[in-house]
Amino acid sequence: MKYLLALDQGTTSSRALVIDETGKVVAVAQKEFTQIFPQPGWVEHDPNEIWASQIGVAADALGRAGISAKDVAAIGITNQRETAVVWDRKTGDPIHNAIVWQDRRTAPICDKMKADGLESMVTQKSGLVIDAYFSGTKVQWLLDNVPGARDRANRGELAFGTIDSWLIWKLTDGKVHVTDESNASRTMLLNIYNQSWDDELLKALNVPRSMLPEVKSSSEVYGESTGILAGVPIAGIAGDQQSALFGQMCTKPGMAKNTYGTGSFMLMNTGTEGVPSKNKLLTTIAWRRAGHGKTEYALEGSVFITGAVVQWLRDGLKIIHAAPQVEDLAATVPDNGGVYLVPAFVGLGAPHWDPYARGAIVGLTRGATLAHIARAALEGIAYQVADILQAMTADSGVKLAELRVDGGAAKNNLLMQFQADILGIPVVRPNETETTALGSAYLASLAVGYFKSLEELASHWGIDRTFEPKMSADQRQKLQSEWSKALGRAKGWVQ
Repeated sequence: MKYLLALDQGTTSSRALVIDETGKVVAVAQKEFTQIFPQPGWVEHDPNEIWASQIGVAADALGRAGISAKDVAAIGITNQRETAVVWDRKTGDPIHNAIVWQDRRTAPICDKMKADGLESMVTQKSGLVIDAYFSGTKVQWLLDNVPGARDRANRGELAFGTIDSWLIWKLTDGKVHVTDESNASRTMLLNIYNQSWDDELLKALNVPRSMLPEVKSSSEVYGESTGILAGVPIAGIAGDQQSALFGQMCTKPGMAKNTYGTGSFMLMNTGTEGVPSKNKLLTTIAWRRAGHGKTEYALEGSVFITGAVVQWLRDGLKIIHAAPQVEDLAATVPDNGGVYLVPAFVGLGAPHWDPYARGAIVGLTRGATLAHIARAALEGIAYQVADILQAMTADSGVKLAELRVDGGAAKNNLLMQFQADILGIPVVRPNETETTALGSAYLASLAVGYFKSLEELASHWGIDRTFEPKMSADQRQKLQSEWSKALGRAKGWVQ
């Protein structure tokens, strides 16, 4: 019996999952790694620590499953998407820490690009808004701030990649430098309509073409692994959110999912048409499958802080000892008591795009308790998701029949019920919430013929629980208008 191995390289931890031929996860290993905060608003990771943790959990997961590399049919890789690594092609050594997607240091570069009138060109070609979130400005910053980097890049000595590219480089011992269309579409350097690196975008961001990986489909054999996974084909790549969309089997236009991770990410499949957004959402590549020549697209809204607000309650305020306790604490009060928490710790993502917003707790009275703050934190997650769905409905003209959910906080029943209430549509949680890892494994499986079709994959998807909305339209409207007021207080906080 052969298995699939999914490498799930996330923002705070590296994970590896072994998946069997029924689509069931049979073993998981996970390791957190260091979060580096050199200055306020700056976030970095050590690429070598990411690699060590990822290969370590891969070995651990195989051990837990009682199998070895020869029992693995294919490797799928999914990853935190916009995090940028630049390394030396000869030595394989990174020239600096990776700059993480949450990092805001390049906001001034973005301000200058906007002042230079580049917004409409960037959006028309890349489907993105100009924001520090994406990798392009991070590469520019590294080339301009690491001594000698720009000269080395101009001489063709440096390679750039998102985390998928870095892992494949390491897995293949520097033989393969590739990325897939889903990750490439998050760099601000790719024309998403012809799926190629774009000269005008490269010039706008001052990034030499010689640094870039080759852009491939999300489902093909890119190369064979070396080391402890020697001989196993690496056959699937998708950025974490596109991977979750595939793992949730949202393979038809108009289907949508929301993943509750460190941040929250809602994606709606729009089929083979890239739908330009009029409401500050992103048009992004979902995937291109093996044997299916056409690129498929999605509309996406990104919330930067969701699960991270619960970590902050745990580590910053210390009002809970473990993340799951937030649900019990929040459930000790019947409502938020008029308290709203806007978790704009690193600015606001879609549809606001305000890098200068900061977190705020408003509506406090003498009667407010830790439980109200805990509840407001959970509700703040749901309100941000609702803001995105509103924009998505306006852009696509599609009224969602349901929202499929996954990720850590999808296990929180209080949050999921409030989410259904504030959206006014059913929220559907699948049996297997590991959909991010499953998506990349499934893409790899199609490339090597382990699973044969979308229909076969869809037969593995089942429902754990459906949360039906119970709130009245009046109550929903009242809460949303108070949330809008709270947002207004948080926006534009820092200069």
